Amino acid sequence: MSISVKVGHNQDPIKAIQKLKNKLIDEGLFQELKKRKHYVKPSMQKRLKREEAERQRVKDFRKAIRQAEQSDDFF
Repeated sequence: MSISVKVGHNQDPIKAIQKLKNKLIDEGLFQELKKRKHYVKPSMQKRLKREEAERQRVKDFRKAIRQAEQSDDFF
């Protein structure tokens, strides 16, 4: 995997660095580094995954309710 940003002759290098940072964030590199910073036991990984799934279900449920209320199909 190779992530690169081309910098033109008259382009600002600060903007290029920001583009690179955005690409790294999109690829999930920073989250992966954060996860690997400390060892997490397999049982703890399962627990964290379950908790994240529950949070995502709650978010999806709330989003579905908001969409239903906005589309006037709500009761």
